[in-house]
Amino acid sequence: MKKLLFFFLFSSTLITAQTEKFPVFDECKGETLLLIKDCFFKMTKETFYNEFKEPPIIQNENFKGTVNATFMVTNKGLFKLIYINSPYKELKTEVERVFKTFPTIESAKYNNHNVEMQFIFPLVFPLIDEVEPEIVYNYEPQKEDINEVVNKQKQQKILFPKHRSQLNIPFTHQRYTDYEFALHKVNGTHTASKPYIFNDINEYVDLDSVKSQFLKPDVSSWMGRKIWNEHLLSVQEEDYWFTMDFLLDVQLGKDNSDEVSYTYNNSRILQINGGLGEQFSYSATIYESQGRFARYINEYAENNSSTFKPAFSEGLVPGRGKAKGFKEDAFDYPVAEGYLSYTPSKYLQFQFGHGKNFIGDGYRSFLLSDVAAPSLYLKAKVDFWKFQYTNIWIWGNDLRAPVVVNNEHARKYIAMHYLSINVTERLNIGLFETAISSGEDGIDGGFLNPLIFYRSVEFNRGEDSGNAMIGLTTKYKLNDKVSLYSQLVIDEFSVGNLTNLGDWRNKFGLQLGAKYFNAFDVENLFLQGEFNYARPYTFAHRSPILNYGNNSQALGHLWGANFWEVVGIARYKKDRWSGNAKLVFGKKGYDFADELVSHGGNIYQSYDIRLGDTGNSIAQGNTATIINLDLQANYLLNPSNNLNLFAGLNIRRFSPETPTPTFEKNTSVWFSAGIRADLFNWYFDF
Repeated sequence: MKKLLFFFLFSSTLITAQTEKFPVFDECKGETLLLIKDCFFKMTKETFYNEFKEPPIIQNENFKGTVNATFMVTNKGLFKLIYINSPYKELKTEVERVFKTFPTIESAKYNNHNVEMQFIFPLVFPLIDEVEPEIVYNYEPQKEDINEVVNKQKQQKILFPKHRSQLNIPFTHQRYTDYEFALHKVNGTHTASKPYIFNDINEYVDLDSVKSQFLKPDVSSWMGRKIWNEHLLSVQEEDYWFTMDFLLDVQLGKDNSDEVSYTYNNSRILQINGGLGEQFSYSATIYESQGRFARYINEYAENNSSTFKPAFSEGLVPGRGKAKGFKEDAFDYPVAEGYLSYTPSKYLQFQFGHGKNFIGDGYRSFLLSDVAAPSLYLKAKVDFWKFQYTNIWIWGNDLRAPVVVNNEHARKYIAMHYLSINVTERLNIGLFETAISSGEDGIDGGFLNPLIFYRSVEFNRGEDSGNAMIGLTTKYKLNDKVSLYSQLVIDEFSVGNLTNLGDWRNKFGLQLGAKYFNAFDVENLFLQGEFNYARPYTFAHRSPILNYGNNSQALGHLWGANFWEVVGIARYKKDRWSGNAKLVFGKKGYDFADELVSHGGNIYQSYDIRLGDTGNSIAQGNTATIINLDLQANYLLNPSNNLNLFAGLNIRRFSPETPTPTFEKNTSVWFSAGIRADLFNWYFDF
């Protein structure tokens, strides 16, 4: 077998000393300190050779020369390719692929602390017989040089300071596929609590390299740089940085209804991000928007139900919040988001702001989703050993007209705990609890305790003082490409009626799903399948203000309750291009037009007007079959602010058993295209 002539040049970013220890493969454990170094190079060579396939273009052009691949072993034992100086894209792609197959190993150590090490791996062509590697240190500073080296490092500007910040990575399912795959490849990671922090993900994904590959170095004009490569304004000094961008979400389209001449969305977005020191970051995003959507979305926004329509408003744009009328048949809906993020140590992280959070590994979530409009929140996260513990407190609103208090929207307060535990390297379980309270006096101090069980607080304060629920999640790494996940949320469960599932008190939601990364060995092809099921009256309450909802939408699943649903998703990307196909199929039970009886699907209806105590079944009431097919194609313009060109086609079939003038059977076909900054998930699959 042909092999490459190679040697390693070591250039660690950390100061070397006699207490330095090279990274350790499993096969090298038990060796002496000197032999560990030799074993590391031996195993790196074997691992690379066993996987590397010489691209045909190298052979066809009889390439001769040396190509240097710079790589790193991180302080978590991950191999990361940093740079390769090859003129051949095919060779770059192959070397990058090979390093992604390397196993996680024991990281290097300095004074018994985990550290990172960088290496240069020269590949010499044409392929010749192997020779023993020669280890050469580029530079080993003496003690008197240490301060000079540290000062030089501080003075160097970081290429992308955001990647080392405490800012959230904007949560979109499409964007998070890569991050979840990177976390999936490493045993013992936590993936459910979202959004992720840039600095945390940067430990597993070389975000600088990912972004750099999409930059256009040949663009020299100011306008060209701002469109393709840079932020509109960027300032970076030794102890602080900030960026400012003016972004767009401009869409134009048409559906197949006669009522809508054309659809559009016109959002002008101002976004400011920054950091002060290494522990404090901040972000603010302001949207000024007008839009007219497909007919079924417009009807949702204009819903005339007395239990739904918000007061002081002419509509509710799903996921964005209150709206006022714009011209004759459109909506004006301003949105503002922002937060402060502080990480005092590697174990603790705090955020206070106005935005959204998500808990779960699926496309949907029963625990906490990003369906409703942004709200004020406080989040504290503790991450150590095998545990990640997330506390979230939300100051929410009930927008419905019947609960207006002193000419203001009624306030509600949601407190939740989520404890993620890595039981084994492959199995993760999560324990969840939440409590909802309301009132003009503010959140009860008992719900601010980050450790107490909320059910006991609710019990001691009185049944109608609050609403508490519990949940359980699991995730299992089946192999290097497939993960299985589930959720179970229990609003109420009648243990004495286990044989009678139709008892109205058996209120729970169940989710089962699977993710397949690099499906069928096709790089960047992602497949996902998911099943969701929620019993009638789940998430509802005797007093609707205490339901599991916020801003007139669900805090959990978009459909509320009383349904079953199957979701299939396929995603693929190639260079700047990406595509997404999603199919949703299910059945949901709605109330009839008079709304005199709640059939358990509308979580904003009191369960006191339920259909009955027993005999309740899934999708009871005015049963509707829902089919939603969504196809999206995107082209990345600017990797610095995630500005994209896109085109999409949405086909929705809604078939109720008992059509009414406001609840009719219809098929919607909606095409749209435009330019947008991909900053949040927008759910129209209801």
